[in-house]
Amino acid sequence: MTERVVPGRADGLIALDAADALWIGLTAGGGVPTAAGALTRSPARAGAGYVLLGSRVVATVRADGGRWGVEEREVRRAAEELNAVGTDRRDLVRVGPFRATPEPERDGETSLCWRRRVAAQLREPSARPHHVAGIDWRRVLVEHTRDGSRRTWWLPRTVVRLLDAAEHAETRWLRAAGTRGTVTAAARPPAAPPRPAGDADGRRSTSPEDSADPPRPYGKELEGQLYSVLSRRPGITGKVAGWMCAVCHGTPAAVLDHCHEHGYVRAPVCQSCNTRERPDHLYADDVRVANRYTRLFQTDAEDWLRHWHRCTGCRARTVLPLPHLAAWTAFIACRSLRPTHRAPRGREPCGLLRVSWTGSQNAPRSCLFTVTVDSCPAGEHRVLARIPYREAAERFRGWLADTAPAVAAAAGPDRLDGLPARPRPVVADTSGEGLALF
Repeated sequence: MTERVVPGRADGLIALDAADALWIGLTAGGGVPTAAGALTRSPARAGAGYVLLGSRVVATVRADGGRWGVEEREVRRAAEELNAVGTDRRDLVRVGPFRATPEPERDGETSLCWRRRVAAQLREPSARPHHVAGIDWRRVLVEHTRDGSRRTWWLPRTVVRLLDAAEHAETRWLRAAGTRGTVTAAARPPAAPPRPAGDADGRRSTSPEDSADPPRPYGKELEGQLYSVLSRRPGITGKVAGWMCAVCHGTPAAVLDHCHEHGYVRAPVCQSCNTRERPDHLYADDVRVANRYTRLFQTDAEDWLRHWHRCTGCRARTVLPLPHLAAWTAFIACRSLRPTHRAPRGREPCGLLRVSWTGSQNAPRSCLFTVTVDSCPAGEHRVLARIPYREAAERFRGWLADTAPAVAAAAGPDRLDGLPARPRPVVADTSGEGLALF
């Protein structure tokens, strides 16, 4: 039985073009820019039985005359959720280009695959731009050019998380609807979202999205397991997707984060947290200390320290992997050494902070950190400090006890049984090509 589209009725169905206008009007003042044609222009396909608005799946219903409509209140809910998302345009995540890697085959017409869509659009600038989940990503895209030739593309972290959540919500919808991403317009659409008791017309329906189990919080199910073994188990990808991110606790997990020095799994995390945690290498033994370390070592320090010490080796030795310890040394231990220069709003830190090292953590006596400042306006302050690895590790242990006492209490040398006698060498950097590295 079809239903009647009644424009303007809050509890009824509205036509897709009216929903497009409503979406733009409701999100005009939000932090995430939205696009026209969110429900009528590719990649939206109302005939598949749903559309994506932000991170929300909104069911479509065939109405009188064969037209498709959506419930107005669902559009309003999606807009309200999107407007609640704040955007820091300085906190960016690289979204391409990356080396081509084999991925599972997907139906591009019925699955968001937003990274592929963005990459394809940027490779063909003359093509008509497409929105993703009703979001105008081009208005927040940042392009960096390295050495005058190589370009990289970046999006605000909040937008990346939003699109990852949209992709996950769509996957759950399709699975619950008994599909494999191949729903067509001729197929019978899923039922409309459920109405709570007490609706004006008293109708009730069920939604496939509501019947799927939500991701569960991560406990310690994978603690002490080696990534090299666990990552080869059949079905591990689907199992990871069943957890919430163990760091932010607000986004479905996508990858298994692991320690590259000791080889132990830390926890399942979302793509956003996975890239935030990744050291910003310039070379194999050189780290740029960017602004994001403010959150890693200050704002959200306790959460990140707890996550890093999920590695059995790091926890037992009360230390961080070499690139992380190097970044901590430059950002925290040498903070008082960093010079400042005059700026319109007072004094600001000088240049760009960088830390490199010689030797290896496998031979702590010979390993040395060198903290420098690049791009100083006056050409000064090139080298700030040279700190031996052992001294840096001792400073870190003291700082850890003050900053995160619970994390420090769980660490210690009494848990060295079964650990490798020598940590593995640091995995060579790949300039951001493999997002699952860190």
